[in-house]
Amino acid sequence: MTAAPPTEGVLVDRYGRVARDLRVSLTDKCNLRCTYCMPAEGLPWLAGPQLLSDDEIVRLVRVAVGLLGVTEVRFTGGEPLIRPGLVGIVAAVAALEPRPRISLTTNGIGLDRLAATLRAAGLDRVNVSLDTLDRDRFARLTRRDRLDDVLAGLAGAARAGLTPVKINSVLMRGVNDDEAPALLRFALDHGYELRFIEQMPLDAQHGWDRTTMVTADEILATLRQAYALAPDPVVRGAAPAETWLVDGGPARVGVIGSVTRPFCGDCDRTRLTADGQVRNCLFATEESDLRAALRGGADDAELARRWRAAMWGKRAGHGIDDPTFLQPDRPMSAIGG
Repeated sequence: MTAAPPTEGVLVDRYGRVARDLRVSLTDKCNLRCTYCMPAEGLPWLAGPQLLSDDEIVRLVRVAVGLLGVTEVRFTGGEPLIRPGLVGIVAAVAALEPRPRISLTTNGIGLDRLAATLRAAGLDRVNVSLDTLDRDRFARLTRRDRLDDVLAGLAGAARAGLTPVKINSVLMRGVNDDEAPALLRFALDHGYELRFIEQMPLDAQHGWDRTTMVTADEILATLRQAYALAPDPVVRGAAPAETWLVDGGPARVGVIGSVTRPFCGDCDRTRLTADGQVRNCLFATEESDLRAALRGGADDAELARRWRAAMWGKRAGHGIDDPTFLQPDRPMSAIGG
């Protein structure tokens, strides 16, 4: 590798990793207040002029797909379903050549009403966050009594063909760590694909504590008390989840061990925040501003050059185990998953 970032071609870093998966945050706002994500009163939201417009988002995605080799686009938040222009953004991205695969990470509230429209616009599939099947526990975790809405959203996504419908679950010690087998049973019964995610230090309160995190090994040990798990023969590639066949397959369950089983060496992600900042790592402490360049009249080639430079500086790993690790100032709700 040379000492300077490339001036053309794909998004590559100094370690030879190529970013082909773009995560786009559409808003930092959310209609839930999950305890491991933000305080009950919410957060200071980005002001309207700070947010990228719908056209600006589509233009930057077009640069990523057309000039930088991105092949997958995931819309996130905050909660992306509350972005007024979501359907139009999806349709515009689906019309790009070459067409990227398009997915959405959501809490599922309102998805039952929008799923068919989003599918028609070009959305390929969804990931829905669901940490518990218990109504009271859901209300305590999210500070909202909306479990039925999330379950309806999952069912609506399946009916609309946004498959595979994936569920993302975070287990917390002493809170919902007893629900792993039940969550998997629910997913198997409904044809959803379940992914457990280790809790990461991305909360707004900066209160993450490794001792309260349920590890990948613990999750698997709990699941094996109820199910036979066998290593998935499908090559993982750059996917964040390690997957296992459940009771001989074909159903699978995944575990994303970002903390204890980091996959940084195979990471293929680049991130764009709702206010137009490129993040080359979920845990990056620095960002690169594309919004100012875009609004200052930069052409697509210049935007691509800046994006390449931003990705070139990506670190070898997230460094959570390093004593000097600093949690990003922005929480997950402002970064995008």
